[in-house]
Amino acid sequence: MSVSVCRECLSLYIHMHWRRALFFGGEDNLPSFLARHTLPGLEIVVDPCAAALILLVTLLLCLGIKESSTAQSIVTTVNVCVMLFIILGGGYLGFKSGWVGYELSTRYFPYGVNGMFTGSAIVFFSYIGFDSVTSTAEEVKNPQRDLPIGISIALTICCILYMLVAAVIVGLVPYYELNSDTPISSAFSSYGMQWAVYIITTGAVTALFASLLGSILPQPRVFMAMARDGLLPHFFSDIHKGTQIPLKSTIVTGVFAATLAFFMDVSQLAGMVSVGTLLAFTTVAVSVLIIRYVPPDEVPVLSSLLTSVDPLLRHSGGDIGEDGAISHVDPSSYCENSHLHDKSEALIGHPLIIKEVTKDEENEKARRKLASWTIALLCIGILIVTSAASADWCPRILRLTLCGMGGILLLCSIIVLACIKQDDNRHSFGHSGGFACPFVPFLPAACILINTYLLIDLGVGTWLRVSVWMLIGVLVYLFYGRSHSSLLHAIYVPSAYADEIHRSQAIHLA
Repeated sequence: MSVSVCRECLSLYIHMHWRRALFFGGEDNLPSFLARHTLPGLEIVVDPCAAALILLVTLLLCLGIKESSTAQSIVTTVNVCVMLFIILGGGYLGFKSGWVGYELSTRYFPYGVNGMFTGSAIVFFSYIGFDSVTSTAEEVKNPQRDLPIGISIALTICCILYMLVAAVIVGLVPYYELNSDTPISSAFSSYGMQWAVYIITTGAVTALFASLLGSILPQPRVFMAMARDGLLPHFFSDIHKGTQIPLKSTIVTGVFAATLAFFMDVSQLAGMVSVGTLLAFTTVAVSVLIIRYVPPDEVPVLSSLLTSVDPLLRHSGGDIGEDGAISHVDPSSYCENSHLHDKSEALIGHPLIIKEVTKDEENEKARRKLASWTIALLCIGILIVTSAASADWCPRILRLTLCGMGGILLLCSIIVLACIKQDDNRHSFGHSGGFACPFVPFLPAACILINTYLLIDLGVGTWLRVSVWMLIGVLVYLFYGRSHSSLLHAIYVPSAYADEIHRSQAIHLA
């Protein structure tokens, strides 16, 4: 969907400027097979030009990662240069003219704070490219260190440039005089700088082309990872021997995105992308709280790692049975801080890992139970606050009451989490030595609060379209992924062993 949004914006610029000024010598000279058409009787506008652009970028990505990276570097360099031109040139015009765009009775918030958040929710997809780098983790020497650094640097640079461009443009021209399709170039046109339109349009096209490349690049690799886990057919995990990329997955991604681009409007796609992105980021924030306070006692390990698991368990006095289950593990060999099941608990599908119940264990269970309920109440409080704050149709007294109740619940939950001791294994869960989220629980709670408010501000129509999309995903999981998942044949080991198992497997593969 993000691919299709980039495509729509790129197509708008081609239709509005390039086709008129550079390519075809006039607005009416665009070839009929590329022009937009309205399907008779359906009132649906189709855009062949947009679909063709996606297929073109897909073809480039099919050539290999080296070729696509070179193209990405070129267009990104052009994009940064054009943004610097907008900031410096627009800043000069703004100081010269007195920033007429800010001389409004409504000042900086013509639609109020709610309007600002609503707009933020819609254009949130502009910042989603920074997480695409995580899909290339297999190609990074030290992903646990390098990926967080790369994401942080990229996001910081993008935020600074985007905010400066936005601040300059809305200061040059009153917001209601901006062309909604090409706002930046229209702002410079209003000052008689027609020549600057060509520079800005070039930057707009290269920027969206870079976004298009960045959007299509990670998705096939996500499909590849899901196929390896059995959640999608193995067709998606096939690697082309010549280009060393998931070729089939890339083609499917490009064709599907081109189909969306052909039929759907940019406003519909933008909202859907924002919902998906915000939901993903909210889930990550909640997961940070869960892993810090109540991480699972045991983690699933694929049966392919049995060669790594077996020596560890034998060293601990344990064994792996014929069915892949762990048995006869010496409790004294466990990490001192591992939290194991007692005799009254059963691990579904696997034998019990028995340990003598101690007072420390009882205290640990009480801590985990309190933390679990507190995290749940924190999420409920955030939902109450954001829902009440967004309910303009609701009486003011009721809104204030609900906001107060939700705010108290939220504040108390944060205080309790801040006082509760975090899990001792929080930094070694899964793979140790990687990035650790700072300011827990305050930063994740703020992330959940802001994201939830933005999600609620999106329209009902957007949520309906996203619901259909999510339903399709659920059906794929129920009828295929659930029965083919690699976790069906996984074994469960204490979380204290997970890091050592993966490290041993990496050494074995090397």
